[in-house]
Amino acid sequence: MKAFQFSRADSAAGAVRSVAANPRAMFLGGGTNLVDLMKLGVERPDELVDITRLPFDRVHLDADGTVRIGANVRNSDLAAHPAVRTGLPVLSQALLAGASGQLRNMATVGGNLLQRTRCVYFQDVTKPCNKRRPGSGCPARTGQHRNLAVLGGSETCIATHPSDMAVALAALGAQVAVTGPDGDRGIPLEELHRLPGELPDQDTTLRHGELITGVAVPALPFAERSAYRKVRDRASYAFAVASVAAALDVHDGLVRDVRLAFGAVAPKPWRAHIAEDALRGRPATAAGFRAAVEAELAAAVALRDNGFKIPLISNITVGLLQDLAGARS
Repeated sequence: MKAFQFSRADSAAGAVRSVAANPRAMFLGGGTNLVDLMKLGVERPDELVDITRLPFDRVHLDADGTVRIGANVRNSDLAAHPAVRTGLPVLSQALLAGASGQLRNMATVGGNLLQRTRCVYFQDVTKPCNKRRPGSGCPARTGQHRNLAVLGGSETCIATHPSDMAVALAALGAQVAVTGPDGDRGIPLEELHRLPGELPDQDTTLRHGELITGVAVPALPFAERSAYRKVRDRASYAFAVASVAAALDVHDGLVRDVRLAFGAVAPKPWRAHIAEDALRGRPATAAGFRAAVEAELAAAVALRDNGFKIPLISNITVGLLQDLAGARS
């Protein structure tokens, strides 16, 4: 591991100043992803600024029903919070589906959003990777890509975003609070992560020195009828092969409203707007659910070994929507 300087921030403004002043500086939260990448030589910061003692470790329920989550809230604490367990079960389930209990006790909300892909070529510094070294190539396209993207990829990169939590937050329409050298701003979670296009090394729309301070989940009454479903290669401590977060409002057999997002099939949490639009006002039937999901997946592009993801995400989404609609026992 490369030598680096370490400091502990006593204010958000101080943390931002320190990182903004050094192009090779990074924020350190729980460290569950960053430290691993440093050990692998993928990340090589000159300086780490510890932000874990900043006062962003609370969950607050506003009078209007908005749930405000500090960036330093631990994943395990968020999953167990009463407002999340009862009002946002999709978020609690997504958090509990990720990593292990020990890692959830360390990992923070802000760090979870910013974790980087687990593509084997990205994590192996002896291999070319456009995300690590733009212009070096993407060997995953003809190599090991079973777990990689079928939506939103490009010729330069087909890596997938690994977070479970972010998929649930995308479905819930969350807003990310950020502070930086130019002040505070809010970013819709859908706009936080980037598709690779011609700039695969840029994972997010954050500017250098900007710090995530929290996430706001707007009130969504029918989020009580929500769930997260994850398919993985083993029962625990494994990243998704495909996942779906859904919230559904059905009245008199018709879909009044719906929120839907896919995970592990794109370089970012994939909000399924096409499917949502196709479902609203339509009968809550398996055939209707499948037609809507297939419309969303019409743009999917499979490579040699990952085409199975397209019917897989369709099947688990239809099944989950049926369960939420009470359409099957």
